[in-house]
Amino acid sequence: MHSTIFAVTAILAYLAAAASLYQSLRTDYLSALETRRQKGATLVFGFLAVGCHALTLSTLFDPEGDLNIGFPNTLSAAAWMIATVLLAGAFFRPVEKLGIVVFPMAALILALKLSMPGSAHFLKNHSLEMRLHIVVSMLAYSFLNIAALQAIVLAVQDWRIKTRHASGFVRSLPPLQTMEKLLFQLIGTGFVLLSVSLVTGFLFVEDLFGQHLAHKTVLSIAAWGVFAALLGGRRFRGWRGRTAIRWTLGGFAALMLAYFGSKMVLELVLHRV
Repeated sequence: MHSTIFAVTAILAYLAAAASLYQSLRTDYLSALETRRQKGATLVFGFLAVGCHALTLSTLFDPEGDLNIGFPNTLSAAAWMIATVLLAGAFFRPVEKLGIVVFPMAALILALKLSMPGSAHFLKNHSLEMRLHIVVSMLAYSFLNIAALQAIVLAVQDWRIKTRHASGFVRSLPPLQTMEKLLFQLIGTGFVLLSVSLVTGFLFVEDLFGQHLAHKTVLSIAAWGVFAALLGGRRFRGWRGRTAIRWTLGGFAALMLAYFGSKMVLELVLHRV
């Protein structure tokens, strides 16, 4: 019962944070004071949302402390981590406007979790190394998810400026060079975390190329290769713009399929864990 109350509160707070952002993005001009107030309101609603969302994650564990990595729980945890990373990053980088996508997405995932019971898939391995692998993997996915959203926003910004249709949303964004620099900072951080995730997976996960893990492992390595090529292309060949955007979205698509595609098919379509 309490979990449901927290979930509903989190959904409403996520939507309020998104509404605050939307109100500012549809306005062509905001004063410095209005901009600070808008960002403050977004952060307040956002942190209320992730706080309540965190309280719903108690369903990740059974009474014995085993971790439930069923599809709805895993997806909810990922949404929470993405929103939390975004809000924390907003204190250091101009990423809060990506919440216009992240916050409604988190609210939708929570609503789906409430409406569908889902399957229980408990992880019996209590080792610290295994828990570290899971946490680092989720952080890597979160940073690269935000990078993918950043790439989409960068593409829209570039197109709008070139066609001279800069709306209030585009004018509220930092310059293209700053947005592109931020994109590669996110990719670089996510790439390091993904590398650690793969290393810890090879070291601590038994039978990493087993029947239920082979596709995840192969796709994760493929995503790592894509992001490695992108960072190398940026460093040695000066890749930017549309090339960087395409490679970012391609790498994230492989990573998303690795983390959630097969799990969704196994649990929701084939009813297997």
